[in-house]
Amino acid sequence: MEDLLIVTTGGTIDKIYFDDKSDYQIGDPQIGMILRELGVTFRFNVIPILRKDSLHITDEDRELIRATIAAQPSRHVLVTHGTDSMVATGKVLKALTGKTIVMTGALSPARFRGSDAEFNIGCAIGAVQSLPEGVYIAMNGRVWNPDKVRKNVEANRFEPA
Repeated sequence: MEDLLIVTTGGTIDKIYFDDKSDYQIGDPQIGMILRELGVTFRFNVIPILRKDSLHITDEDRELIRATIAAQPSRHVLVTHGTDSMVATGKVLKALTGKTIVMTGALSPARFRGSDAEFNIGCAIGAVQSLPEGVYIAMNGRVWNPDKVRKNVEANRFEPA
């Protein structure tokens, strides 16, 4: 794999909570720190383009994500994204060709003990290296086609659509 392009958009994976108000903000992208701590042996480039909860991502934001990825020469792309609208963004990214794009996120912030963030990132990195060109979602230990998956909000997991 040549250098991995990582595009960050915010979402729970990058949330920072403030206990006194039960409020949160989207903080700096966590993925670079996670990968450095895990000692990965490949080069990666992080491009933070949004800091939004995915419920607030608009069609214009999705076009920005698509255009950012299209403008980069990397064929292997990892996108961190909030889980609530990840599927909708994945469907927009399917317009891109010549790239393997894997989207992932977390159901609890990366800074929280027991977060699924590291596991999902690891799964996504394995997927982006081994899958043919296309767009995929890596969540809950599975790799999905965006056209065939949905987030089950009540069960807090991804499942077949």
